[in-house]
Amino acid sequence: MAERSTAAVDVADNSGDEPLAAQADQSTADGVAKNRERDTDSDEAQGSGGTEHPGKASPPELHSGHKLARRYRLEECVTRLDGFSSWRAVDEKLRRAVGVHVLPADHTRARSVLAAARSSALLGDPRFVQVLDAVEENDLVYVVHEWLPDATELTTLLAAGPLEPHDAYQMVSQIASAMAAAHREGLSHLRLNPSAVLRASTGQWRIRGLAVNAALRGITSDTPQRTDTEAIGALLYAALTQRWPYENDAHGLAGLPKDVGLIAPDQVRAGVHRGLSELAMRALVNDGATASRHEAACTTPEELVKAIGEMPRIRPPEPAFTAPPEYQRTTYQQGTYGRPAPHPGATQPVPTPPPPLQSRTGRALKWAVSALLIAALGLGSWQLADALMDRGKSEDTDQTQTTDEGDKNSAAPKPVKTLKIQDAAEYYPDGKAQHANDVKLTYDGDSSTYWRSYSFDAGPVLAPYKEGVGIVYDLGSEQSLSAASIGLHYGGRYTAATLYAADSLSSSASLASMTKIATAQTNGQELKISAKNPVKTRYVLVWITAVPYSGQDQYSGAGYKQAITDVKFTG
Repeated sequence: MAERSTAAVDVADNSGDEPLAAQADQSTADGVAKNRERDTDSDEAQGSGGTEHPGKASPPELHSGHKLARRYRLEECVTRLDGFSSWRAVDEKLRRAVGVHVLPADHTRARSVLAAARSSALLGDPRFVQVLDAVEENDLVYVVHEWLPDATELTTLLAAGPLEPHDAYQMVSQIASAMAAAHREGLSHLRLNPSAVLRASTGQWRIRGLAVNAALRGITSDTPQRTDTEAIGALLYAALTQRWPYENDAHGLAGLPKDVGLIAPDQVRAGVHRGLSELAMRALVNDGATASRHEAACTTPEELVKAIGEMPRIRPPEPAFTAPPEYQRTTYQQGTYGRPAPHPGATQPVPTPPPPLQSRTGRALKWAVSALLIAALGLGSWQLADALMDRGKSEDTDQTQTTDEGDKNSAAPKPVKTLKIQDAAEYYPDGKAQHANDVKLTYDGDSSTYWRSYSFDAGPVLAPYKEGVGIVYDLGSEQSLSAASIGLHYGGRYTAATLYAADSLSSSASLASMTKIATAQTNGQELKISAKNPVKTRYVLVWITAVPYSGQDQYSGAGYKQAITDVKFTG
C-alpha cells in the first residue's frame, strides 16, 4: 500500500538550486541563522525516487509587506524555486513568527502540497515542526508552519565537527522513533537530510519536512520506509564521521573517496563508537553496504528503533573538572605599588635584610622597649584582678535573685507539624493521564506501593514531548506549608520537581493560575523541597519535570521514568 507523504516544511533546502538572495547569512525555515551553502545532494544519491517537473505556472509576484488572509505579513523571501517561494512571516493575530510556502493554485503540485500539509497537521506529533495552516485563496495555495528561532540545524552542528557519541545516540534514537510513529500513520518524509534535522535549545531533536517538502519538489518513492531508514543511517554516518556516505559532496560535508565504496564509520575516523558504527551500516545496507557482524539490515524505522533498543545505552560524558587559575601577584601588594612590572623570565634580585641593632643606641632602644612592655603587662594584670574581685562581689549580692527575662526574649523554634493528606488526583493538563487510579498509593503509608509514570524515550527533561507529570493533593483545609518529602522508586540522574499552591483538585487547571512554592532536584530516591517562607494553601501540586533513566522492570520497559512511593508535607 502506497504511503502518504507529509512534511513539516523545510524552506531553506534548495535541492541544488540558487536561492533568491546572494550566498549570505540567511534564516532557515525554523528561524535558525546559517551561512547558506549550495545543496549539492542529489535525489539519486538519497535513493528518493524521481522528481516531477513543475508546470508552466509562474510564481506569484509577492513582496515584503504583502498580507495573506489579512493576517500573515510576509517579511523576507528565503527561497524561490520551481514555481514556489518560501517566506519568513509574522502572524499579526497571534503576534508570532511563522514560515510560509506560497505557490500558484494552478501549479501542477498544488493539490499534492495541500494534501501533504493537511495530513502532516493531523499527525500533531511535537517531534515534527508543526504545520499550522494550509489554505487555497485568491489563486494562491499557501502553507503556514512553525518558526523555531532557538533551534540549530544538524548541518550547522556538523560544521564544527562530529557529534559526541551520546549526542549521536540521542539524535538517531529520537529521529528513528519519530519516523516510526509517522510511518504508522502512513506518513513519510523522503527528504530527510541534515538540513531537515534540528536540535532545540532544550537538547531535543525535531524534524521538519514531513511530506510537504517532498510534495513541493514532486518527490515520490515506491519504498518510502526503506528510503527514510537509509536517510537516518546517512544522518548517523555524517554525525559520527563528518563525512557524507556517498561519493558526492553534500550539505557542506565531503563525500567518500571515489571507487572505495561504503566503508564503516570506525574505518573513516578513529575513536568512533563501535555500536553506533554498526548501526549506521545496518541502516545503510540498502545502498549496498555489508551489515556488521552479519546482522540483519534495518529496512524500516521500526526495525531501526528495535536495533537501537538492543544496544547498550550510551551515557553522557562526565563533566570535565577545570582547574582554577594560578594565583597571580598584583601591583597593589605591599612593597610593589608604583613599581614597574618585571619582565617575564628576568631574575629579580633578592633584597638584603637590614642588619640588627648592634650599636650603643640600638641596645639602649631595645632596653627601653622591654621596660615599656613589662610595665604594660603589670598594669594589665592589676586591672584584670580588680575586675574579677568586683564581679565576685556582685554575684554574691544577687545570688538569691532569679530572673527569666533571658528565656522570655529567646526565640524558641516552632515545632514541625506533619500535614495530613485527605485526598489526591493526578494532574495532566495535556489530557494524557499516567496511572490516575494509583495516586492514593503515594500517601497510604506503605513504601512498597507507588504511583508511576510511563516510560519515555528521551530525558531527563520531559519537555517538549510532555511538560511534566504530577499529582495534586488536598490537605483538607488551608494549612501553612513549608516543606515536602517525596519518596521515589527510581534513583539516578536526575529527578526534578516543583511545588505549586493550587486552587482545587482539578487535573487540567493551568500552571499559570497556580503559585510556585519551591523547586529541587536529586539523584537519589528521596527528594526534599523547602520553601523560603511558609505558604498558606489547601491544595498542593507536586509537578515532576525531569526523570532518570531506568532499565526494564515488571511494569514498564527501559526508558526515562519515575514513581512516587511516599509524600509527606510539613508546616
